[in-house]
Amino acid sequence: MTKKKKSRHEIDPATQAYFDGWAILHEIGLFDSMQYYLNFVRQKNNQCPPGGWALAKQNGVIHIHPTKRADPKEWAYVLAHCMLHYAFDHFRVVPTHQQQAWNAACDCFITHYLDKLKLGRAPIEFTNAHVLPDSSEAVLLNRFLADGIPEEVKFCSTSGPQGSDMVWDGVKLDDDFFYTKNPKPVNWPRLFAQGVGNAAHIAIAKAAEVDISVDYRGRPIYDSPGERARHWFINSFPLLGALAASFKVIEKQQLLTRMGIHIAAVNPSLQEIYINPAAGLTEQEYRFVMAHEFLHVGLRHDARQQGRDPYLWNVACDFVINDWLIEMGVGAVPRLGLLYDPDLKGMSAEEIYDRIVNDMRTYRKLRTLRGKGIGDIILDGNPSWWKTGNGITLDDFYRRALQQGLTYHQDQGRGFLPAGLIEEIQALTQPPIPWDVELAQWFDTMFPPIEKQRTYARPSRRQSSTPNIPRPSWVAPPLADGRTFAVILDTSGSMSRKLLARALGAIASYSLSRDVYQTRVIFCDATYYDQGYMSPEDIASRVQIKGRGGTILQPAINYLNAQDDFPPKGPVLIITDGYCDQLRFPNGREHAYLIPQGNRLPFKSVGPVFYVAGDT
Repeated sequence: MTKKKKSRHEIDPATQAYFDGWAILHEIGLFDSMQYYLNFVRQKNNQCPPGGWALAKQNGVIHIHPTKRADPKEWAYVLAHCMLHYAFDHFRVVPTHQQQAWNAACDCFITHYLDKLKLGRAPIEFTNAHVLPDSSEAVLLNRFLADGIPEEVKFCSTSGPQGSDMVWDGVKLDDDFFYTKNPKPVNWPRLFAQGVGNAAHIAIAKAAEVDISVDYRGRPIYDSPGERARHWFINSFPLLGALAASFKVIEKQQLLTRMGIHIAAVNPSLQEIYINPAAGLTEQEYRFVMAHEFLHVGLRHDARQQGRDPYLWNVACDFVINDWLIEMGVGAVPRLGLLYDPDLKGMSAEEIYDRIVNDMRTYRKLRTLRGKGIGDIILDGNPSWWKTGNGITLDDFYRRALQQGLTYHQDQGRGFLPAGLIEEIQALTQPPIPWDVELAQWFDTMFPPIEKQRTYARPSRRQSSTPNIPRPSWVAPPLADGRTFAVILDTSGSMSRKLLARALGAIASYSLSRDVYQTRVIFCDATYYDQGYMSPEDIASRVQIKGRGGTILQPAINYLNAQDDFPPKGPVLIITDGYCDQLRFPNGREHAYLIPQGNRLPFKSVGPVFYVAGDT
């Protein structure tokens, strides 16, 4: 009989039992507030002894045996044992020579506590443990220091009788766990107290067999912290009140854990905001986090991404939002910290993005409210959904909701708002300038309109009736030698014909209207092809898509700078899809770019960038 091949997606029995043990703990809710602040390491070669179950470190990391097979109730018991070390503040300052005795006293105390709590089931090794009379850790410590640690007590350790399940490691913190380099200390007993209250709430609901989310009249009771925070915005903070009223708060811990949401996230298309109750946020922290997510939506950060790296763009937006919220004093900053840098104060999200992309290795290590390496703005489905149907309706609604909230907030004098936030909200109400209008303005700057001059060199036709009265005629001056510009066309296979057609059509019309009759044209893909001077209307008929792969534009710029027949101050217009090399203009020559909307240049541009809208 052939052995059945194991599916790559099948969970092994040891891991399944471990997850089932967590399910037992989640059902009572006692440790939910603490769980988020702890980091559980179950990878191979961790610090858990081979014969043990788990050990807890002072920095909030619990190392779990990666392959041990056990009953889910046993895993619930072991995990609860490790977390109670933090809940009872066992990692207090203890002299090094007393740490082993103190660990034994704490293990003995927790074993007695879990025996009374009837939580899970003690592993078989723990049955050899001798449970001493109910005494405090301090009393047990003095006894063990005087008489030694009894052999039976050593079996209370989750790392095995020969080891300690508590590891002091100073104040070093794991970068993979904390949001910032200098987080505030975690108050473990307070988080455990919140868990006790949560467990009591769940127990009452189960015993009463009633839905305690409504009162006796069937009206909703905003008992959820997220719902209370949402209704605070509706009733007391007009700026975000309309947005808060339109969003649904999701606080199901198991769902959010599967979604990888550590603290919070928002989905603008589904109009849902997600806040993980396991984060243990206070009421004031709930308000801060919820305002953070609402501003992501109201300021249209998802739509303003414009081809940028999604995670780094999210990080840049977080720096801006958090600075405003701290300045406004909305709620309280989460205890684990957040993305905040005083050096970035007053900068827009676009400016911060251009700055942080130069050091991506550092900024990719930071964590948003959702987690490390992933943004808290959830974008589902086709990105072009916002351009049609319900996307347009929602986009308009979010803009109006924030603008109306700003008006009401200011009229009622409800509190201070930063000038940068007001400017961004007001900018949302202004329709964006079309790309062709921006391009026309650039042409006006480069080529001012030619003013006609009066001259007596040619007689005016009106003078035939009065030949004795001299009258001037209006004539255009001779064109200046430098009234021309260069067009560098990316003709590689990745370019769109529609993009070239739109761009070249606009260039031709603007050139003729501004008396620019000759344009220097260079085609470019893997190498450059100088086409010489051409009339603008003839460029489109001469363009061919070469399709030779990548695009290298810098040699074309260097070639143009070396030509004596091209003016030193002549501007350059580069038409590309953004998939090109980084460009440099050593002599500071004026230049601009035309690229499709939604694409980005792989470098920070000195010259203006015009985004061609439409199906390109």
